Amino acid sequence: MRPLFLKYDKYLECRLCPHLCKIREGKTGICGVRKNSGERIDLLTYGVISGYSLDPIEKKPLYHFFPGHKILSVGSYGCNMRCDFCQNWHISQKTMDKFMANTSTDKILEDAVTSYGNIGLAFTYNEPVIWFEYMRDVAVAIKEKGMATAMISNGFVNSYPLSEIITFIDAFNIDLKAFNPDFYKRFTGADIEPVKKTLKTIAVSGKHLEITTLIIPGRNDDQAEMEEEAKWIAGELGDETPLHLSRYYPTYKSKNPPTTQSTLQILSDTARKHLKNVYLGNTSSSTGQQTFCTGCGSVITHRSGYSTRLINIDNEGKCTKCGTLAYRYFIFPLTDR
Repeated sequence: MRPLFLKYDKYLECRLCPHLCKIREGKTGICGVRKNSGERIDLLTYGVISGYSLDPIEKKPLYHFFPGHKILSVGSYGCNMRCDFCQNWHISQKTMDKFMANTSTDKILEDAVTSYGNIGLAFTYNEPVIWFEYMRDVAVAIKEKGMATAMISNGFVNSYPLSEIITFIDAFNIDLKAFNPDFYKRFTGADIEPVKKTLKTIAVSGKHLEITTLIIPGRNDDQAEMEEEAKWIAGELGDETPLHLSRYYPTYKSKNPPTTQSTLQILSDTARKHLKNVYLGNTSSSTGQQTFCTGCGSVITHRSGYSTRLINIDNEGKCTKCGTLAYRYFIFPLTDR
């Protein structure tokens, strides 16, 4: 693949994400982990892991990709956005001159293969795009073992790197943080248009796609905005694209009050006018977590927290009531066989 930077007299321009950081020698870009080492941009966090866990795949959240299974999940440090409401700010906004420790590809591969009930590897916790080289090397090795890969991302990435990522990632959950440009500029330090382009590119590629929007009171909880978001998703990505509306809690620099359950329900009802699979997340209630057959309306998956029970579904992921295909990516979990 071609280099992810352009060389100029006084700096290197990083081409990984739309910030196009112009980095002088010895300095890093906005993400804090990609450094101009003179002749190239080096990834300071290659092999550096902040979080490592065998998680329910619903935690990502991915509800329509091998539901009921577990997936080994890894993350590092840094992000190319500056969200003042970041739920993982302690790792995404962490920068330092030197990162310690290194986890080899072989170690990740061994754990992925030997972890009971694991279907593959998810890159998550912080922003995986800025971890590109390590993510690529590990994901390719994982796929060679016949296992699945997933990426949980803000979607703020340029077209060429994304085209490479799509070759080694099977499933995506992309944060669509709001559906207005002003929100992105004021609260993330980024731009919405590249994110929308990412979503359309993934949808066209045929890879699995789900979307999460964190609902923040007073910022992106307007019904009209949610209506526009849902209509755009249905029209551009398909009306069966799963949308997760997640409850916000005050953290990092944001002091807005927590999202109420009633607000989530109102916005969910609004989104359901256009989308067939809308879910509520980060709540203590199981309301809004079930999957219904899009053909006959029967419940096919019951969820409570990260506990998943599959019902009315056959070995091919089809509804036993009407035969409608519910899940393209499906194998019964070991506990359900």
